[in-house]
Amino acid sequence: MSPMITSILILSLATGTIITMASFHWLLAWMGLELNTLAILPIISKSHHPRATEASTKYFLTQAAASALILFSSVMNAQATGQWGILQLEDPLAQTLLTMALAMKLGLAPAHFWLPEVLQGTSFKTGLIIITWQKLAPMALLLLTWNQASMLTLTMMGSLSVIVGGLGGLNQTQLRKIIAFSSIAHLGWMATIITKSNKLALLNLTMYILISTPMMLSLIFSSTKTTQDLTTSAPSPILAPLTMMTLLSLGGLPPLSGFMPKWLTLEELLAQNMAPLATVLAVSTLLSLFFYLRLSYSLSVTMSPSPTKISSKWRLKPNTSTLLLSTTLPPSILTLPLTPLMKP
Repeated sequence: MSPMITSILILSLATGTIITMASFHWLLAWMGLELNTLAILPIISKSHHPRATEASTKYFLTQAAASALILFSSVMNAQATGQWGILQLEDPLAQTLLTMALAMKLGLAPAHFWLPEVLQGTSFKTGLIIITWQKLAPMALLLLTWNQASMLTLTMMGSLSVIVGGLGGLNQTQLRKIIAFSSIAHLGWMATIITKSNKLALLNLTMYILISTPMMLSLIFSSTKTTQDLTTSAPSPILAPLTMMTLLSLGGLPPLSGFMPKWLTLEELLAQNMAPLATVLAVSTLLSLFFYLRLSYSLSVTMSPSPTKISSKWRLKPNTSTLLLSTTLPPSILTLPLTPLMKP
């Protein structure tokens, strides 16, 4: 793929997300989502591998169905109320359909089956776009309609996503599928808390992107695709322990940054007398923490003195990716002392 076509597709991705986030009309939001979907499809299938073609087909079918459901719910709301504004979603059935459609676009359980398969069929760079940038537009619509969305539907799908994300990643050896199930679990935390506190949902999304970006970049640098690769190649003497800390931070281990949004979310749920839901989320996130501990242990083998020969690819070329990695690593593991400033 030529650099000009790649630049056009990246620009279309950014434009689609910005249109959706800045729109006040459901048709404009739908157009932004469609532009976003059509721009990512050539990026997913650019390797012309059968797995990439399969992943792009699954992504297109899922996103097209979700977009059609969004358009259908907006038409239903307009027919019932005469309003096309995003902030004027008043029909109960339209609210439920829109919540389910946005959940399908994000990859919340039980509409999550496409996400692990799509990530497994793409490269790590494309996977980074899917689990970070592609979540912004649907989450923006959820944040705009958080007081109009179906609270019961979001809470049930969110708690189910945390459970499915923890259980699904336990028996995986492919890192991209583990990252996909971790994304499902983190989206479950956001969906659960968004109807109680939209500021905490935004904090969860921000911290997830800040932690996932350096973690994916470090895996790209080390050319690591499976859990076995973690034990056979050391990315660099400095990058290996930082990658391990990023993995633990993504799992929510205190005192790293990933613990902060979970801590504040559980505190908010307990303040609103939702102790059973908080217990389910806390117990389910231990499953995710377990496979991140397993990955960190596999990575620690490369840092320990061993008579076996381990290939080390530690010379990182200075480019945009290394600059992005160096700027996103510190906030991904060191923002817990800022917790008092984050409380809504």
